[in-house]
Amino acid sequence: MPPGLEKPEPSTLSTVIGAFKSAVTRRINEKRETPGETVWQSSFHDHIVRNRNQLRRIRHYIRTNPRR
Repeated sequence: MPPGLEKPEPSTLSTVIGAFKSAVTRRINEKRETPGETVWQSSFHDHIVRNRNQLRRIRHYIRTNPRR
């Protein structure tokens, strides 16, 4: 497995998301040649999607909100 993409130990959602964001950030910054640059917001907000209407609203929000 490529460095930085090792399977994390079973843990909390926060730990899994943190490991994912860390691995992806390293690879993005390597490709861009921008070491140390921030790629993600500092936290995340989980949300249970209960039906198709909620999924459509969330997808719309993601598509229509510019990178901040």
